[in-house]
Amino acid sequence: MNFHYPNGKRYVPAVKKTASQPAQKEKKWSYSNRGMTLEEDINQSNEYYLTHGIACIHKKPTPLQIVQVDYPSRSAAVIKEAYFKQASTTDYNGVYKGKYIDFEAKETQNTTSFPLKNFHEHQINHMKKVLNQRGICFVLLRFSQTNEVFLLDALYLLEFWDRMVNGGRKSIRKDEIAEKGHSIPLGFQPTIDYIKIIDYIYNL
Repeated sequence: MNFHYPNGKRYVPAVKKTASQPAQKEKKWSYSNRGMTLEEDINQSNEYYLTHGIACIHKKPTPLQIVQVDYPSRSAAVIKEAYFKQASTTDYNGVYKGKYIDFEAKETQNTTSFPLKNFHEHQINHMKKVLNQRGICFVLLRFSQTNEVFLLDALYLLEFWDRMVNGGRKSIRKDEIAEKGHSIPLGFQPTIDYIKIIDYIYNL
């Protein structure tokens, strides 16, 4: 089955190693070389929260637009081609201590600033609506080169967004993120313990 991104580019899954491929020398495990994406780390953390009864937070499924379906039999349908639709809200939502949680996760290869182009206007508008309903809304930002993760309240993100809209810089300086946000040390279980930061910021 063929999947395509909203821009029409074909989605190609990562190739898994087979038994016939030569084994590579095993690398010493560390937080800096474990190769996990931000999404994988957050999903692992959410699973930890769920199984330990701490919080119920999930990644929202990516909507698909199906464009071709084959019917090899009356009782079966096979999707042959589909496109990933652009999400209209944020990546994650759920409940923690009776509070609605909603957040977006982004990462960058930059080392001194975070580009605001990583966010979309419809995501910004969604965050505004969540804040208007007194929900807890924030973004998790990772600087991939240094493997640093920050939690930045959506209120501050909106301020930086408005600055850009009004002709200001198109990125958030790393020192601004460090000042307004909160660094999250990487751990083992959970990998990214953002719930601890939520407790601290919102006095939960």
